[in-house]
Amino acid sequence: MYFAAGTDLKSDVDTIQEVAEQVKNADPDKIKAYFEGLIPDVVNFGLKVVLAFLIYVIGARLIKLLRRLLKRFLERAGVDEGVKQFLDSLAKALLYFCLIMIIFTWFGFSTASVVALLGSAGLAIGLALQGSLSNFAGGVLILVIKPFKVGDYIREDDNKNEGTVTEIELFYTRLTTPDNKVIVIPNGVLANTSLTNFSQQAKRRLDIFVGVSYEADIRRVKEVLTALLEREERRLPEEEMRVFVDELADSSVLIGCRLWVATADYWPVKWQLTEKIKETLDENGIEIPYNQLEVSIKQ
Repeated sequence: MYFAAGTDLKSDVDTIQEVAEQVKNADPDKIKAYFEGLIPDVVNFGLKVVLAFLIYVIGARLIKLLRRLLKRFLERAGVDEGVKQFLDSLAKALLYFCLIMIIFTWFGFSTASVVALLGSAGLAIGLALQGSLSNFAGGVLILVIKPFKVGDYIREDDNKNEGTVTEIELFYTRLTTPDNKVIVIPNGVLANTSLTNFSQQAKRRLDIFVGVSYEADIRRVKEVLTALLEREERRLPEEEMRVFVDELADSSVLIGCRLWVATADYWPVKWQLTEKIKETLDENGIEIPYNQLEVSIKQ
């Protein structure tokens, strides 16, 4: 073992001496000429990097300008807000792709070579981006079928996500909830599931149910509630209005109040009318029963 270690050490020493001898016998002029020959290549590469950066900056500004022009054109054409957002996202992606191709060409890469490389890797890219491609196709389907638009209040029935549609982007749709949370849902999910659009129709039917005591005069209750509904200014007078007995429940008679209102007025009318029903019944001495337990003790 000692001999082997000594042999390795001697070999390393010989190598170091050989390298030192080569450095000693090296021609300084050749070394100088070699490094001087590298300087133009380094400078040229540095200039390409700087110019590529300038091309990117200028190209990014041109892309913003083109996107603004596209938005103005779509606004003048009266295109739906969701379509404008989707086309803007698509134009942004395509323009930046073209910009990157220009930068690659500036560095000496052939456009045909880059396209061929992307084509050869197309299967792997397609598998990796399968979900994104599905979301893109879902976005196109949403814009064609138009189950909702920007500004509509919708509910995705599978996961019960609901809110006002604020953006329809290339791959995702953004919802804002009433308490100002943002929900991001893939377009593929919205295109392949059932959803409820609460804003698509201009009017909605409003049903409010209240229980009254079995001892109450039902005719009097209906007269009081009918008069209350008739005084509601936001009610659509051309639509049906009705007060009816809906159910004979265990501890109360369930009375239904039905009227039609504009979709935008649905929740304000529901909240205010519910409060007015309680106040009106109290004023007329009509009891709203609640669950009670009566205990009888036999002697």
